[in-house]
Amino acid sequence: MEMRNVTEADYVRVISVIDDWWGGRMMSDLLQRLFFIHFQETSFVIEEKGTIIGFLIGFPSQTLPKVGYIHFVGIHPKARKEGYARILYEAFFEKVRELGCEKIECITSPVNKGSVAFHKRIGFKIKRGTTSVNGLQIYQNYDGPGKDRVLFEKELS
Repeated sequence: MEMRNVTEADYVRVISVIDDWWGGRMMSDLLQRLFFIHFQETSFVIEEKGTIIGFLIGFPSQTLPKVGYIHFVGIHPKARKEGYARILYEAFFEKVRELGCEKIECITSPVNKGSVAFHKRIGFKIKRGTTSVNGLQIYQNYDGPGKDRVLFEKELS
């Protein structure tokens, strides 16, 4: 396993597998090349034998300089539950802490129950939403009509 910062060349490699990694859900529109150009210092990939098995795209907020934001994380389905996501998150936490961040924010879709559980396991708190569905706080229409999200935050120690 090798972890390193993303490069622009990683964009094509990631975008070509991302929808498959999400079981056919169209996720590629959420991850543009610009992230692989402008946020290399705070974004990471994990490779095994030259194949990307995980990535994290994140950056410090320009508006809220003490906040780091995780935009997108993906782990190859066959490599899930192996600790790779935790490794990526820890690398991001360390880097943005060096840059002065004190808190991390991110979102996920309410249908992604694995993501919700993972974030809670690693210490993220769910922020208050606009409604509650089956006990889960949901921010309705967060990313547009019908695009509800769960909002997370984590204080860095």
